Amino acid sequence: MKKNRFWFIPMIILMLPINVANASANANVPYHTYNYGYWDDIYYTPAAYVPSGNISGSKLEIGAFNSPQDIFVGKDGRVYVADTGNNRIVVLDSEMKLERIIEKFDNEGKEDTFNTPSGLCVTEKNEIYIADTNNLRVVALNEDGSLRKIISNPQSEVLPADFVFSPLKITVDYADRAYVIAKNMFKGIMAFDENASFTGFTGTINVTISTYEKIWRRFSTKAQRERQVQFIPTEFTGVDISPDGFVYATNIDGEGKQSIRRLNPKGQDVIKKGKVPLSGDLTWRLAGDYSGASRIVDIVYRGSGIYSVIDKTRGRIFTYDHEGNLLYIFGGIGSQEGTFRNPVAIEEKGEEILVLDAYRGEILRFLPTQYGKLINEAIALRYDGNEASAVKLWEKVLELDANFEPAYDGIGKSYLAAGKNKKAMEYLKLGMDREYYSIAYKRYRDDILKDNLSYILTGITLLAVGLAIRSVIKKRKGKGVGEDE
Repeated sequence: MKKNRFWFIPMIILMLPINVANASANANVPYHTYNYGYWDDIYYTPAAYVPSGNISGSKLEIGAFNSPQDIFVGKDGRVYVADTGNNRIVVLDSEMKLERIIEKFDNEGKEDTFNTPSGLCVTEKNEIYIADTNNLRVVALNEDGSLRKIISNPQSEVLPADFVFSPLKITVDYADRAYVIAKNMFKGIMAFDENASFTGFTGTINVTISTYEKIWRRFSTKAQRERQVQFIPTEFTGVDISPDGFVYATNIDGEGKQSIRRLNPKGQDVIKKGKVPLSGDLTWRLAGDYSGASRIVDIVYRGSGIYSVIDKTRGRIFTYDHEGNLLYIFGGIGSQEGTFRNPVAIEEKGEEILVLDAYRGEILRFLPTQYGKLINEAIALRYDGNEASAVKLWEKVLELDANFEPAYDGIGKSYLAAGKNKKAMEYLKLGMDREYYSIAYKRYRDDILKDNLSYILTGITLLAVGLAIRSVIKKRKGKGVGEDE
């Protein structure tokens, strides 16, 4: 059975760093691992991922990384690092050994170099797109390092006359369309076609203001309006793309409502939201956390609808599934091995999760535990529509973490698909899934009616016949009394 929740515990206790029961279980990791329940209550979990080492420029014998800002893992397992302060791209092979360093390229017969390259992306053809920030351009190189094209100085009526194109992050889809996050551009992610032409913005997030603010602005003086906060669209911070062309992006959200978007080809956000906001930590809204909302700075799409984001404020990695369920949390800020000082980018390489720390100048590596593997495999099966096969994995997850609501939810949906509606109700209730519980309840009610329909009809018939006989008898008795008189 599911363990008792923490609902009865005072909020001050919920804010304690860890509970006694799980302290020994996670003693081998330098951070707390936890999750949130339906009522936003914290419960502590086994570690989904544990530190497995790090890679630095010094270990690679190429000199220390200097404020690196981005990392990318290619389809062939190569790892690319934007070593921003050193104005170079470092390429590692699939074994994480140094393969080469890209510091220059031939540009129409002249030697050209980078100036603070802050972002990069590698296509399936191994073409390398580099956000060459202070050179105000995106440089696209072929696999051999030769120049393919340059994206710079976009022209459009929708761009301000004084706009300076300074790219920070980039991702590229299967049709060679580039999506760029640019410095001081709040209208959305800039989109470019295969010919390097600017085609518009995607994913614009408009900030709404309250009725009170609207009234205040209408009746305030010019001086008062100038002192008020300017309501401008939200800034994007990280971007990735799925094989089917959906752009996954992160944005600044000071209220902790939504920091993650899934943008379709029309630029519309079609992400599914689960029981908790897609915005990292919730505790700062509950009590006592004065560091504010999570600042989500990067995202990696990991396949099977799973994606992970990293919070720069507390150094935590949050992983969600395609339905918006929060699967697990790990990581933290600190000086111990396996913690971060300034995490800026996240990637996945096979089973590993890689996090780039700009302050340390290191790539930190994390491997999944049995707990993490079971969750990942169960979600993948469920994403592929194989709910029945996922049940055994969910049951193993519950042996390790009896509070894990998505497991109950997954088992319940499997029973629902199999027509075992009563059993589905039990698990969906434990999974706090009101929508599917209602579906299971209606189907169970229909099952009861169907199974007992013959008895119900027989009963109704007998009742109708009985009432008719009773009515006849009553009339006869009434008639007989009248004749006697």
